[in-house]
Amino acid sequence: MDRGSRRTALICFLILVPLAVGPAACGSNEHPWDAAPHDATAHVALNVGEGGRAVDPDEPLEITARDGDRITDVRAVDAAGRRLDGELSADGARWRSTTPLTASTRYTVAVGTERDDGAPGRRTAAFSTRPGDGRELGVDFGPSPGTYGVGQPITAELSRAVREGKQRAIVERALRVTSSPQAAEGSWHWVDDRTLHYRPRTYWPAHATIVVRSALEGVWIRDGLRGGAAEPLRIRTGDRVEAVVDIDRTEMTVRKNGETLRTVPVTTGKPGFRTREGVKVIIGKQAHVRMTGTSIGIPEGSPESYDMPVEWAAQLTESGEFVHAAPWSAAWHGRDNVSHGCTGMSTEDARWFFETVRLGDIVRHVGGDGPRMPAFGNGFGDWNLPWDRWREGSALHGLRN
Repeated sequence: MDRGSRRTALICFLILVPLAVGPAACGSNEHPWDAAPHDATAHVALNVGEGGRAVDPDEPLEITARDGDRITDVRAVDAAGRRLDGELSADGARWRSTTPLTASTRYTVAVGTERDDGAPGRRTAAFSTRPGDGRELGVDFGPSPGTYGVGQPITAELSRAVREGKQRAIVERALRVTSSPQAAEGSWHWVDDRTLHYRPRTYWPAHATIVVRSALEGVWIRDGLRGGAAEPLRIRTGDRVEAVVDIDRTEMTVRKNGETLRTVPVTTGKPGFRTREGVKVIIGKQAHVRMTGTSIGIPEGSPESYDMPVEWAAQLTESGEFVHAAPWSAAWHGRDNVSHGCTGMSTEDARWFFETVRLGDIVRHVGGDGPRMPAFGNGFGDWNLPWDRWREGSALHGLRN
């Protein structure tokens, strides 16, 4: 059976229920729209399936007026509160949805009608849609549940690439982030075709609960692809801990909730290995780690080559920048920058820093003449993008989309 025949077979007639209308608020002349609803039986046909059978979500919703009635308005809303858009014919005889139905959900429909004399009528109905037949787009939120610093971005990894702007908007609109206490205005940013990051305009509030959910399940994205189910994510933030490393002055100041805890002498990258400037987020912690020059591109046998055990290492970039103990360069702490890019300090200070910070805390390098920390691709440099440029990466707000 073709689709047209199937739709015809699914037509059912729903009798409108009179809608109570109160007396006119002012004026004494009676108008048709002031009158009580007509008590004549009005008919509306909807292709929503007989006997409660689920509807194919790839078919449009169609509503047809009969017996002299005209459709004046239609409101069709799914279980997640998304309204179904549609078009009404010029004569009011037919309404047809223009956006695809969501799969595996329940819709409620309210249809308003009007007769030639202006008498109104209204009918409500409900129907369900069956699962879609195509592939599903999965979403995996990050980081893992836990407590993080106020600089931690939220990530969403998609199971399939989404490239087209309208499709990205469908996906992004369904990914929802809430914070209690409420954070500043926030936005998703498309890092690539399968990765989104979310951050507020400013850092998260301290001691906040952040919840990330997807309302994408069953939502049509493109032919053959609908949204799949996704596990929600709940994380918390701890105190606001921020370390500022002044490269020129070779010192690091650590603040907690605005109060200075400690200022310590440090050394950062020497010429040829300058430490990146900008905001970084702690992405890992290791009490003991082996560091080698080959891991950052220094060949074995080079005068710059090294291979040594390191203690109390807080990782800032994927390329190998850490804050760590560097007792071998103690004579230079607070005096000169002699490292291969890491921020080194005494073992005592490094252990204190290691025990003070958590993943998601902020380390900001200022001064010096090193390269800028990139926004993406080398850890979390998200905060280095000004807010207007961050929003440009959104399919909903961006100027490029």
